[in-house]
Amino acid sequence: MSDGDYKIDLFKPDDAPGVAQLFSAVYGAGYPVKIVYNPEQLVAAFQNNEYIPVLARTPDNRIVGFTSLYRSAPHKGVYEAGLSLVLPEYRNTLIYGLMSRRIKKTAPAVPGLDVIFVEAVCNHTLAQEAGIVFKQIETAIEIDLMPVEAYERENAAPGRVSTLAMFGTIVPKPHVVYVSEDYEEYFHYVYDGFDDSRTVTSSTNGLPSAEVTELATQVFDFAQLARVTVHRVGADFETVFNAEENRIGNMHCTIIQVWLKLTWPWIGEVIGILRNRGFFLGGILPRWFDEDGFLLQKVCGRPNWEGINLYSDRAKQILRFIKNDWERTRTDIPC
Repeated sequence: MSDGDYKIDLFKPDDAPGVAQLFSAVYGAGYPVKIVYNPEQLVAAFQNNEYIPVLARTPDNRIVGFTSLYRSAPHKGVYEAGLSLVLPEYRNTLIYGLMSRRIKKTAPAVPGLDVIFVEAVCNHTLAQEAGIVFKQIETAIEIDLMPVEAYERENAAPGRVSTLAMFGTIVPKPHVVYVSEDYEEYFHYVYDGFDDSRTVTSSTNGLPSAEVTELATQVFDFAQLARVTVHRVGADFETVFNAEENRIGNMHCTIIQVWLKLTWPWIGEVIGILRNRGFFLGGILPRWFDEDGFLLQKVCGRPNWEGINLYSDRAKQILRFIKNDWERTRTDIPC
């Protein structure tokens, strides 16, 4: 079968059972994003513009490839491009590239879509290379994000898998961001090569005494991952965060990510508190809160540095920033 015989098109509600069959064929019941196995939930998410899937079909209408735009950030205008898979017998074809091209073409027509990003796995570089072809720009690395169990069926990783965050702007939004002195070199490096403009200003303010800290945590049991979104910071931040981290510690999470807002003039003080607790650089998350976000992360034990394969010089430099910061902030974190 030639590559021209495949049909690449948008998802229709009748496709939902075929999507479940596709994921079952590749991952069994083990794929961590469970909506792909539930036709009713997938259709509802499609109808609400939460998920915008693209499929690859054979001439007999068999679904052999899947990818999707979907919301996964606090700001609804940020869509992730991912959940991509192709049946093994069709992987030596152009299907993945054809689906990616259709996603890129579809995105500007999605109401309210401001930014597309990908979490390109680092156990190989294929997804990273595709991201560069489609003008995604590297801004952050999520260290040890995915557990090795997610790749056992295909024996595709020797340890936990990191992901490279790559962003592409659809609707520009220049704005002011505040930076910690500790990360000034990293900030200028990333923003100098980004596709939207930012005014970078030093963070010198103390924590606001009139505010009360507000945060929300998501725990992903399969990945032993906790993600803490900090919506508001007050003078009580360290006390509130300490209580939340202790609570997370009882859930056997090996990775903690913290999402912060770069529009806070006091972001430097927040970063300092977290670095003193063993958190280290993750990177910039453009438009994460509509304005830019910032990722700090903590890993239980030594990260799987050797398992990180990067394609571009830019990504390799970002990893150097991250690894150096891990060395400076590392503590003996029990597992």
